Amino acid sequence: MDCGSDDIIYMDNNATTMVAPEVVDAMMPYLTDCYGNPSSMHSFGGQVGREIEKAREKIANLIGAMPQEIIFTSCGTESDSTAVLSGLQTFPDKRHIVTTRVEHPAIKSLCDNLDLLTGHKHRITRLQVAEDGTLDMAKYAESLSDDIAIVSAMWANNETGVIFPVEEMAQLAKSKDILFHTDAVQAVGKIPINMKESAIDFLSISGHKLHAPKGVGVLYVRKGTPYIPFLNGGHQEDGRRGGTENVASIIGLGKACELAHLHMEEENSRVRAMRDRLEQGLLASIPRSMLNGNKEQRLPNTTNISFEFVEGEAILLHMNQYKICASSGSACTSGSLEPSHVLRAMGVPFTAAHGSIRFSLSVYNTDQEIDFVLETLPGIIANLRELSPFWDPNNL
Repeated sequence: MDCGSDDIIYMDNNATTMVAPEVVDAMMPYLTDCYGNPSSMHSFGGQVGREIEKAREKIANLIGAMPQEIIFTSCGTESDSTAVLSGLQTFPDKRHIVTTRVEHPAIKSLCDNLDLLTGHKHRITRLQVAEDGTLDMAKYAESLSDDIAIVSAMWANNETGVIFPVEEMAQLAKSKDILFHTDAVQAVGKIPINMKESAIDFLSISGHKLHAPKGVGVLYVRKGTPYIPFLNGGHQEDGRRGGTENVASIIGLGKACELAHLHMEEENSRVRAMRDRLEQGLLASIPRSMLNGNKEQRLPNTTNISFEFVEGEAILLHMNQYKICASSGSACTSGSLEPSHVLRAMGVPFTAAHGSIRFSLSVYNTDQEIDFVLETLPGIIANLRELSPFWDPNNL
């Protein structure tokens, strides 16, 4: 499979997105002629600094924030770590964190290693989810106590697309004087977000999830929220994040957010319709298949389907021969045979969790691509099941 091949069917947009052509065009001057340092006193660098501020305004506009609430980072993971560690340092006497069992590794690993990173003992409450991946808000409310420094809960799950009621969760946290952070990496650009009407204190964004380049992110910090920088150094970002700015990528992210604002309706109509047709077609044509996650409370582009008695990695390898790109629900990159922590938390049976495939679409997908996957995948699953020692045709 060659990079740039026109016949690739890319349905792995929750992993990363193609950089939009308009974003590439916006970035190019800052990779070539406009190379000045935005912190310089001379006008050659100063003009670059002004373009960064324009990008900041575009990003703020997408999420209903003020430009001064936008801090540029290197990625969503840095934004997540910055928010959580800032909350803990703000309240050093509070060493209790509330999160969920289905968070992205950026939060899960941070919490797992928090004592080692900080040198202090912390208590982590990881909220359980229901079989459809949703949270029990009554149990969340019961979990809130005076010793909690910060709550961190993702806006939309990267594997299933299930959306958490983070605005309600933030309001409950605020009533207890607890800081609230959300990893909104998958949600931004796909669903409407208005921070002016929210009690959320910190929100993370990653550029490469919405057709901007890799290596750039944002941490939204609500005005008035106590904040301690993660990276110290120069005066960049008003002293809130040291390091010379990734200028071209920042400008690209600004353009991507502008495009996302324009494409929001398409995400929730045409893209949703393609997702639904793909999902319904696969569930109808492939026996012993099941949808993972709440059917209604989820992103418009994401479906996670399990095909029982086959391995997700084998499915992906066979799909790859047809140049179809998607993701497995198994932890294949870690060398583990265990299914993902998200599916385990949802109680998905091992016979299904091992064979889960996530399809995540974008505005660049077409109906013809949906047709091809619907024509191709049933045969792949049938062939793999014939080779599986666990498959019994009588179980249909």
